[in-house]
Amino acid sequence: MNWIVLILAGFCEVGFTFCLGRSKGLSGLEWWGWIGGFVLFYVLSMVLLMRAVRTIPIGTAYPVWTGIGAVGSVVIGILIFHEPATFWRLFFITTLVGSIVGLMMVES
Repeated sequence: MNWIVLILAGFCEVGFTFCLGRSKGLSGLEWWGWIGGFVLFYVLSMVLLMRAVRTIPIGTAYPVWTGIGAVGSVVIGILIFHEPATFWRLFFITTLVGSIVGLMMVES
């Protein structure tokens, strides 16, 4: 169950980076809306991470959490913010995914 909580925490990290990206160049109520989403996802991500480390070692949970956030942020950047999808960028994201899966396997 705590692995599911940790994965949800990672997705919340992607959520707060998405909100941060959407707030770029905005002002007024629209900016406050995206920053509100950022704060909500940030707090939820931290609370879920704290819950997950009750049973998952921090040395495993933190890299998995940040890895999910990093991979998700790159995917969001490519698909939504039209960032470049170069060979090397995709290659290293793939190696990061392999590392995350490996960490999860050795702790199970």
